[in-house]
Amino acid sequence: MHADSKKISRQLAIAKGQIDGIQKMVANDAYCIDISNQLLSTIALLKNVNQEVIKGHLEHCVMEAKTEEEKKQKIEEIEVILKRMNG
Repeated sequence: MHADSKKISRQLAIAKGQIDGIQKMVANDAYCIDISNQLLSTIALLKNVNQEVIKGHLEHCVMEAKTEEEKKQKIEEIEVILKRMNG
């Protein structure tokens, strides 16, 4: 992986903490909207992490591809990810 692994790890640890907190909220029968807000916050964080990973892929894997065919393959991989993100 070519993204900043320390930054990614830190953000994933935060997301893990958020999920642990959400699990406690569910166990404690917290207010539904409060749980939903925490879920949305965690989803947003994970989307940002994914964007950093994709950015690293673009800046390194795609740009450093040796052949045009390899570049095309790397771009197609990103297109699949984008469709999954939006669909």
